[in-house]
Amino acid sequence: MKRKRRIYESVKAGEWIQPTRKGYRLRCCDCGLVHIMDFYLLRYAGGARSKIKFRVFRDNRATAAIRARKRKKP
Repeated sequence: MKRKRRIYESVKAGEWIQPTRKGYRLRCCDCGLVHIMDFYLLRYAGGARSKIKFRVFRDNRATAAIRARKRKKP
């Protein structure tokens, strides 16, 4: 079975983005490093304040694929 090639958003430095809550993939435009990010909204009683927590994992397989494609281009 052939895998689909992932398409990553092109985001400029300082630009605001709206990620998905789980499994958001972010690629660095300079080095091609790919991260998988999960977000969690922590709500306090009364709803006066909320905080966002997030965790990040490096996706080694996707990073290797991106960097291999970069090397093949003339």
